[in-house]
Amino acid sequence: MNSERGAREARYRDGEVVVPDGLRLHYRDYPGQGDKLPLLCLHGLTRNARDFAEFADRYSPDHRVLSLDFRGRGLSAYDPVPARYTPVTYARDAIHLLDELMIDRAIFVGTSLGGLVTMATAVTAPQRIAAAILNDVGPVIAAGGVERILTYVGKDRRFKTWDEAADAIEANYGASFDRYTHDDWVKMAKRNCREEDGEIRFDYDMAIAEPFKTLGPTPKVDLWPFFAALGQKPLLVIRGTKSDLLTVETADKMQQVAPSMKLATVSGVGHAPELNEPEAVAAIDEFLAGIAA
Repeated sequence: MNSERGAREARYRDGEVVVPDGLRLHYRDYPGQGDKLPLLCLHGLTRNARDFAEFADRYSPDHRVLSLDFRGRGLSAYDPVPARYTPVTYARDAIHLLDELMIDRAIFVGTSLGGLVTMATAVTAPQRIAAAILNDVGPVIAAGGVERILTYVGKDRRFKTWDEAADAIEANYGASFDRYTHDDWVKMAKRNCREEDGEIRFDYDMAIAEPFKTLGPTPKVDLWPFFAALGQKPLLVIRGTKSDLLTVETADKMQQVAPSMKLATVSGVGHAPELNEPEAVAAIDEFLAGIAA
């Protein structure tokens, strides 16, 4: 078991980049072939780079895979100014990472918040996006999903065991994942949480919730122009059939705004698919196969 874990960990290099406002951000760098476009993976609101470990194992070394910890998450530094915890800031951070690594273009893979960051980048730095995969997110965020997120984001709960942490996470998400066993929830807990001083806690700065209090939980700007800009690129959207953030109606309108968009649905899954489901894997494989370097 230890040798297997060591081999898995050796699959990537931990990297660190200092962004212009001085914060140090962590990323994972999985090796890839030079003739393939790299994949830049951007996680959800309370998540981190570990969410993409299985995804990266699948697509590297065919592609170089980068998985960034947004500021305030995982191994990245916490921002002393919580007002900077916004998609526009994260987009600047992602572009700075590409600059530091001398990557001109990448295929952006954005889950939830990471998808909003991808849409922001489509307006601020469209030349950096070669193609994009949006995982269960669009330019309209359904109110029901927002209300669910507000029940737990920014609440610094502590747990004594991984089983206890898994049960708490299942309470937040359980109705959306028909296929999950308790072991699956434990695995999610180990991606979402960290051990500290004999306790298990969520692995993010609780202050990421502050912008919700001042700006509100839903965007105040019309995101359809942002999505339309992204729709000019090769685009795959993956939606969980039980999603409470990306509705069928929004997905249908996205298809109208971006007629060349590919849409794949994952049955029995809500927000957000883990991208290891057979439907997601098949759609991503086909999409990547059609993207020229």
